[in-house]
Amino acid sequence: MKKSTLFTIGFLLALSIAAAPKSRFTAERTAVDGVPVVRLADPARGMEVSILPSMGNMGCEFKVHGKNLLFFPDVKLSEFQKKPMQTGIPFMAPWANRLDDTGFWANGRRYAFDLTLGNIRRDNNGLPIHGLLTGLSAWEVTRTGADRRSAFVTSSFDFWKHPDLMAQWPFAHKYEMTYRLEDGALEVSTTVHNMSAEAMPLAIGFHPYYRIPDVPRDQWVLRMPARAAVVADNRRVPTGELKPVDLPNPLPLKDRTLDDGFTDFERGAKGVALFSIESGNKRIELLFGPKFPVAVVWEPAKMEFVCVEPMTGVTNAINLNNAGKYPGLQVIPAGGQWTESFWIRPAGF
Repeated sequence: MKKSTLFTIGFLLALSIAAAPKSRFTAERTAVDGVPVVRLADPARGMEVSILPSMGNMGCEFKVHGKNLLFFPDVKLSEFQKKPMQTGIPFMAPWANRLDDTGFWANGRRYAFDLTLGNIRRDNNGLPIHGLLTGLSAWEVTRTGADRRSAFVTSSFDFWKHPDLMAQWPFAHKYEMTYRLEDGALEVSTTVHNMSAEAMPLAIGFHPYYRIPDVPRDQWVLRMPARAAVVADNRRVPTGELKPVDLPNPLPLKDRTLDDGFTDFERGAKGVALFSIESGNKRIELLFGPKFPVAVVWEPAKMEFVCVEPMTGVTNAINLNNAGKYPGLQVIPAGGQWTESFWIRPAGF
């Protein structure tokens, strides 16, 4: 073959490589129905994740080939913004789920909530629930990016800048959260920076709503690595006691209602605990990092979802610890920070 021909082939090959897309993944900031949305996409695997920074930085979609694995209402986002609800992947902070009192203990001191501020949500028993951040709009997108391996978005919430929040939880701190789509999984990583002069109790969690599209929940099973169940009273508040798990594994979800805590997980490489929701060959794997030692599983009657909630401690961990009934409370020292992740990894969709 002539040198000129070889040169031409080489030149054309170089042009084709240069013209090829440099990023298989994408990270896009856009708006839907006037609501800001960040979309992460992995076209090769047919995966797309949507996050709503102005609604508590909630994840609202994890689509695989067009099917959403997250339970989210089929309404316009502008309508949802007017009447937000717990759905998708909500973040619960500075405490997750319930407290047994209209206040909390930290560093030997009780802090009472000011119920007149109107930012404390309460359950049917009047107990404070789900923290202070659900649905808040003050999250700021600080970075987005995509390359050949992943797509991500990082957002932050400066808790210390909000007097109405500091009045309820007087510890100056901030949250950073990164959603990253990589290797066929969505990682949700959270860092908490304690900027105050005292140690801050950590009792955060997430409340993800999972579904297997086009398959009734009666045909799903849940696999859990938990060896201990959390004993709770009739208000769903833990007593501080544990008992052996007495549920089958895998657990059929048909004709079953759960709102229970579990702990003492079997863990694999790097301390990761693996849960899964399955039906036939379809599977949603849920992986908890080692600093998420508790899961609350919520499966209400007649609903087509199940929640498997990564928690830094049992419900009401702060007040139970003060009462000497729960030694597992995590604490961030003054000026320190805490980081952990959980992952959602689908298969068979």
